[in-house]
Amino acid sequence: MEKEPACTPNKQLSRTPWNKGKLIGAKPPLKPSHVWSIRTKLQIERKTRDLALFNFAIDSKLRGCDVVAVHVDDVAPSGYSMDRATIRQKKTGRPVRFELTDQSRMAIDDYLRKTGRQPGQFLFAGRKDDGKRGLTTRQYARLVQEWVASIGLNPAKFGTHSLRRTKAVLIYRRTGNLRAVQLLLGHSKIESTVRYLGIEVDDAIEIAEKIDI
Repeated sequence: MEKEPACTPNKQLSRTPWNKGKLIGAKPPLKPSHVWSIRTKLQIERKTRDLALFNFAIDSKLRGCDVVAVHVDDVAPSGYSMDRATIRQKKTGRPVRFELTDQSRMAIDDYLRKTGRQPGQFLFAGRKDDGKRGLTTRQYARLVQEWVASIGLNPAKFGTHSLRRTKAVLIYRRTGNLRAVQLLLGHSKIESTVRYLGIEVDDAIEIAEKIDI
């Protein structure tokens, strides 16, 4: 006895493209003026957590998933933030070391003092803070959009990678040291850093022109 062929609709169901109405592609870094504007606004509004989070994200140059996964022990094991810290990246499993500037440490210490967060807890509290759960990547992404929108920028053009790129791009433009940026971003291959920074031939020539032998 023959089996009947499976019923398959002749007309495929139409689906809305995931990127409809969205700007896709690499998110640009923030300019120094943008960083200062957001930082000042958060200080004026006394958003202690957001200021600590923003400063930490800029300094650490970490991916969003790594930013929200940081624990108090990672940056402030003794109750006060360190000037350097090391975390293991989720994506690659490789450790990456980063610096924390004075203003970042002050913001983190102020945040820890006001919230009483302890070693063992996530550094940044989420919406439902029960001491065991921290900020989610989605919540972090929404905060970034709120920050950029608050200073008049289009939130669709920026994302969490904008914060990761900001200091890395600035370091590269000021020094031309691609290897240093590779280490700071935790990339295993220099080619990944070149693509991530969006380096073009004109960028390389501009750096070369500054060198006079």
